Amino acid sequence: MKFISTLTLIFTTLFANAQTNQLRLNPNIALPKDSIESKNLTTSLNDFLFSAQKPNKENKFVFEDEKIETFIQLDEINGIEKSGKYKDDFFYKPYLTNVVLLKDKNYLIQVSYIGTNENVAILRASFEFIAHKSNDSFMFSSPLLRNTKNWKVEKVANNIFHYQNSINKEKIKEFNKLTSSFDLKLKATNKIIDYYCTDNIIEMQKLIGVDYKSDYNGRTESVWSSSFGDRKLIVLGNNNSTFNDFDSHDLFHDRLSLVIPRSKVNKPVDEGCAYLYGGSWGMSWTEIFKAFKEQIASNKNTNWTEIKETPIYFKTGNYPNSADYIVNALLVKKIEKEKGFEGVWELLNVGAFEKGNEKYYQTLEKLTGITKANYNEKIWEIVNNEK
Repeated sequence: MKFISTLTLIFTTLFANAQTNQLRLNPNIALPKDSIESKNLTTSLNDFLFSAQKPNKENKFVFEDEKIETFIQLDEINGIEKSGKYKDDFFYKPYLTNVVLLKDKNYLIQVSYIGTNENVAILRASFEFIAHKSNDSFMFSSPLLRNTKNWKVEKVANNIFHYQNSINKEKIKEFNKLTSSFDLKLKATNKIIDYYCTDNIIEMQKLIGVDYKSDYNGRTESVWSSSFGDRKLIVLGNNNSTFNDFDSHDLFHDRLSLVIPRSKVNKPVDEGCAYLYGGSWGMSWTEIFKAFKEQIASNKNTNWTEIKETPIYFKTGNYPNSADYIVNALLVKKIEKEKGFEGVWELLNVGAFEKGNEKYYQTLEKLTGITKANYNEKIWEIVNNEK
């Protein structure tokens, strides 16, 4: 029985190793000359990459002083091994392609995730890390702080802007004024946000240590973020190296995420707030509501109860907008006027959208007297009375 148990353990271990992606070494790679250091480095890196497939906070190999800067990179690594096309959870394998000793005795590490199909190599992504020696092992971080160590910094209240050459200080003042008004509503305090300003997604990725990722082929703009404790980090890769513009709509979402995860709020109410307080796509709430009335509310057969379950859309410029989000903006306006933002907060917190919207209607009835039965009638009254 003991022999059988031993065999079972061996085969279980072999099967487990077969199902995970061990780090592969480029045959021509120049590793540290000290064999012990080399082994410690590759072992720690393998453990770091394995842990990168788990929630960020569970990764014990992240450099302690740069957690939030590394979490934004780990978000791009999580799930990187999987291929839906080839139906293989471990299709893309990690290859160590470069190790460079830096002046501070740390190492710059480059890793590529590559899969093969019919002898054709397929590159999924390439990453750069900084390896920090810690006793007999190594901890890892994104190169973000190293790449921006000579950048300039502009701090306004709890908003910290990192930029390379120049920054629009008047726009930052405008930004800070709006964030302060949102934070006052949301009772968000002591939340520190670092903004890194870049021109495009390529610059943004390079800063973070994402040299290449096939998911973003052809993309020119994006914004990435990560959170940890009372801090949030946002990297702007949307023509914003000098911070000449910002989106008020998205800003509300960002500030709300500081006090509650977006997954826990009711999305239509969240969007309603963002439309009401920040407009959308560069247009004001007044302009958007005008388009809504012309394209949706002009049809007297529109049934708002049905739209709640099966959304319909209208356009402002070339951009689509959900009619249900605009209805929620009107409800937010009504509730805030009658109950204060505390009432809006209650509706925001009814939970994620669900078929039938029972929790939503229960809370709405409590706050406004509007029920599922009279929803269509009452919404028409609100729409018609909105100026």
